[in-house]
Amino acid sequence: MPMSNVQPDDYTRLLAEKRKAVAHGLAPWCAGEPDIYPSAPTGFRMRAEFRMWHDGDSLDYVMFRKDDPRTPVPITHFPIGCDTIGQLMPVLREALTANPELRRKLFQVEFLATLAGDTLVTLIYHRKLEDAWEREAEALRVFLDGHVPGISLIGRSRKQKLVLGKNWVTEQLEIEGKTYSYNQYEQAFTQPNARVNIKMIEWACGRAAALDGDLLELYCGNGNFTLPLAQHFDQVIATELAKTSVRAARENLAANGVENIQIIRLAAEEVTQAMQGEREFRRLQDLPKALREYDLRTVFVDPPRAGLDDATVQMVQRFDSIIYISCNPNTLADNLAVLTKTHVVKRHAMFDQFPYTDHMECGVFLQRR
Repeated sequence: MPMSNVQPDDYTRLLAEKRKAVAHGLAPWCAGEPDIYPSAPTGFRMRAEFRMWHDGDSLDYVMFRKDDPRTPVPITHFPIGCDTIGQLMPVLREALTANPELRRKLFQVEFLATLAGDTLVTLIYHRKLEDAWEREAEALRVFLDGHVPGISLIGRSRKQKLVLGKNWVTEQLEIEGKTYSYNQYEQAFTQPNARVNIKMIEWACGRAAALDGDLLELYCGNGNFTLPLAQHFDQVIATELAKTSVRAARENLAANGVENIQIIRLAAEEVTQAMQGEREFRRLQDLPKALREYDLRTVFVDPPRAGLDDATVQMVQRFDSIIYISCNPNTLADNLAVLTKTHVVKRHAMFDQFPYTDHMECGVFLQRR
């Protein structure tokens, strides 16, 4: 996104225009007004990544426009970044510029911050990282710790990953009056707009509050939605394919003392096969009881931009209630065209995770006709 798109004084109008466009696309299936959850106009991103541009002894954070991918655009001000990222960017750039060892063949810098104050910076190189790099990087980490206490630093290159501190951050989110702790691993998926993420979770929990029985969740990630949703169901089976996310979800489950969730490493397609009795999976043997013995009445899905595949859409139609969080209104519309043959949309919402872009997160709550 070009920084010229960032217009905080015009945010309300821009959000209204985006809301209108998304509502038009969902109108055949979503009647009435959606719940709208705006973002803060600035300081909302907890993640950021930049290419590093070398010009002699100078070093700049740069981005590239889609219409001109060869011309670097220096980023000297990043108003959408959270306070921690905004504070770190100039300090880190100056330190890297002054250090030939850390600057040499540096390709990219990634920031991961939290509302809780935990921060991680990843430096990515096009060269092997030797002992000299590690010594200088540790000195840099200590220096940065004076600006952002507890910061961790990671160096990456081809087949290399050197961790100075931790390779995760710990986030704390207050949901429905309760604080949840989440380990978020470096380069694993996390929601970039933490405060809007809280609103998304609370909206989903609000829909779940009147339901009962057990919950099946697909694409659970690190347990972002799973932990708070579990308070509203007897048992939860949460599935995820990415190994790092499964590990984080299990750690977060233990850290929060939640005992009614089972995390199973399965893809959505595999869950569909298991639910339909087409295949047996050894990983399901870790469940306290057979899958068919759970009282699964509700399904929660938060799929990638491609949405739900056809077989998974058919599988979720078996549930009385569907809570669907979508990062792509277009694929959501495709899925709703099928889901609304058996279910009706009871409530829907829009969450502005990505201000100043065309992207909108949506929430839809469906119940069987």
